[in-house]
Amino acid sequence: MVRVLAVADEEVLTYEDRARSLEVDLVVAVGDLPWDYLERLVSIIGAPAVYVPGNHEPQARVCAPEGMVSADDRVIDVAGLRIAGLGGCVTYNGGPHQFTQAEYAERADRLVEQAGPDGVDLLLTHAPPSGLGDEPDDPCHVGIEALHPLLDSLTPAWHLHGHVHPFGLAKADRHVGATTIRNVIPWTVLELEPRVLLVASEARSW
Repeated sequence: MVRVLAVADEEVLTYEDRARSLEVDLVVAVGDLPWDYLERLVSIIGAPAVYVPGNHEPQARVCAPEGMVSADDRVIDVAGLRIAGLGGCVTYNGGPHQFTQAEYAERADRLVEQAGPDGVDLLLTHAPPSGLGDEPDDPCHVGIEALHPLLDSLTPAWHLHGHVHPFGLAKADRHVGATTIRNVIPWTVLELEPRVLLVASEARSW
C-alpha cells in the first residue's frame, strides 16, 4: 500500500512536525502552489514527489520544482505507482498553461498511447473533468472534456485535481466507473494499492 499526500492551490502544511507526522510514501502536487513552498515541503517529508502545473505557474512546462518529477504530458513510474498527468486548465485569457478543449484532446490521446493497455494507478490534473466538479458558468473554471474518454481508457483508481477552490467547504468525491475523483485543495492523504502489485499477486495465485 502506498500512502500519498496530494496538495494544490493553498499553502497550509507549513509546520514541519505536522508535515512529517503524515508519514507518506509519495507527495503529488497538482498546481498553483509556489515552488519554494513545494520544495520546502518535499525536503521536510523526504519522499519521492511528482508535479503537474496549474494555470498560474509562469515556468516552462518541462520544468518542475527541485526534488519533484514532472508528470505533465507523461506517464511515469514513481514509488511503485504508474502515474499520468495533464497540467493547466481550459483557456480563458491566453495565459501560461492554458489549452483549448481540442488541445486537451490531443494531449489526452498521447497519454493513452504512452500508458498502453494496462492503464495507470493515478491520474493527476490541475482542472477537473467537464461536469464533474467544475464551474461551467465561470470561464476560469470550466472542466476538461477530454478527461472523460481519458478516464475510460486509463481506468485509474484515483483522479486528483485542484483549481476549483472549496473556500473551506469540502468538495464531495465523484466516481466514474472504478475511478474516484477528488478535489484535493488544500491537501489530502490517501492510500493506494499499486495495480502492478495486484496483477503480480493475481498471477502468482494461478
